[in-house]
Amino acid sequence: MLLIPAIDLKDGHCVRLKQGDMDQATTFSESPADMAAHWLAQGARRLHLVDLNGAFAGKPQNLSAIKAILKAVGDDIPVQLGGGIRDLDTIEQYIDAGLRYVIIGTAAVKNPGFLKDACTAFGGHVIVGLDAKDGKVATDGWSKLTGHEVVDLARKFQDWGVESIIYTDIGRDGMLSGINVDATVKLAQALTIPVIASGGLSNMTDIEALCAVEGEGIEGVICGRAIYSGHLDFAQAQARADQLNGGA
Repeated sequence: MLLIPAIDLKDGHCVRLKQGDMDQATTFSESPADMAAHWLAQGARRLHLVDLNGAFAGKPQNLSAIKAILKAVGDDIPVQLGGGIRDLDTIEQYIDAGLRYVIIGTAAVKNPGFLKDACTAFGGHVIVGLDAKDGKVATDGWSKLTGHEVVDLARKFQDWGVESIIYTDIGRDGMLSGINVDATVKLAQALTIPVIASGGLSNMTDIEALCAVEGEGIEGVICGRAIYSGHLDFAQAQARADQLNGGA
């Protein structure tokens, strides 16, 4: 089970939001590259970046911070990034800069033709981020709930060749209220591509609960507020996951 530290970028700094609200941001570091190096030193095997300004603007807004992170750790571990990825040129720019995976969120739902093109042009590099509440997909930085069922959309995206699905339960994200394991397992069981859990990770109990169902197709979990607030010791948690499920 991969534990994937999240670095959320706002105005060039590493922050955490509470429930996706840009006005409720806590700054954890003014040097995202140092933060990336820290998580690598703690045993991270992949990093998750979010361009928060980009997610709201619809185009990259934290390029210098992202490039600094890739320079610091990109040769050592894969880095994935979401937020503001709406066209093929942006994907190409990021891949050329050393990013391993792009995460397409809102655009995958609102502009499926773009996602299809991205999978064709950049096969093996495209992850879809699906944010959902009560099984329904949300878009636009969580401000809009759609009528789409998560499982139906994810299956369609799987057919188009996406690498994996990051599933965020937006009722829980940034609230340290526990991962929605049941909903994540339900999605993973419906797919053949891996699912990465996200939203609400709070402590070692969550890690153990996810490890217990890893075999259903859950590849990893995004670690956000819990590893910044001290509720979860990242290195210990990754070591525990490896101990439970024998590495990888």
